[in-house]
Amino acid sequence: MTRLRYVYAVCRPFDAALQAQLTGVAGVPPKLLTHHGLVAVVSTVPEADFAEEPLRQRTDDGDRAHHAVIDALTAVTTPLPLRPATVFRDDSAVRVMIEEREDDFRRALDRFCGRVEWRVKVYLEGLEENAEVFAGQLHRTLSRYAEDHRLYASPNVLEAAYLVTREDSEQFVELVDRTKREADGIAPGPRVELTGPWAVYSFFGSGTGCGPRS
Repeated sequence: MTRLRYVYAVCRPFDAALQAQLTGVAGVPPKLLTHHGLVAVVSTVPEADFAEEPLRQRTDDGDRAHHAVIDALTAVTTPLPLRPATVFRDDSAVRVMIEEREDDFRRALDRFCGRVEWRVKVYLEGLEENAEVFAGQLHRTLSRYAEDHRLYASPNVLEAAYLVTREDSEQFVELVDRTKREADGIAPGPRVELTGPWAVYSFFGSGTGCGPRS
């Protein structure tokens, strides 16, 4: 059975150990493939599972495993997440990919080192006007604490991603928690949801739009 190389992310070398019981797609533990001073986090998967028809029928299990590996990496380093189902023929092909995109990877790692993504949603549970005013004020406040942000088209009043340094993350979370309490005082009020910290899915080009469901 032919096995392909599934690539989760690219990062710099790191010393911390990943979770001992961590498994990736197809139940295979990830390994580190180092090339030109960069690390591709990979595992092997059956080629038959990544043919056109099996991919169309793919369940959420593979995506959950993909993001579980990236979450584990985010706890110990700054990974650049690749899209789910990014596969190559063998280790040599992964090395070629690293060489072809080396400059982009290094620039992105310089930019995102020590940073994570937080996501905020504001749901409409009351008067639309109250919720929209509240969401606009919240977004302006959070943007001042973040280095960058992305706004998403959504049925929610607000759905946004914020790029925040790890050292500022505690203050960012406290700020959102405070706004949640303020929202509770608006009758009928909006509902605020915060998730993270995530890898920089919304800000790294190859990972845009492929983050975990939240």
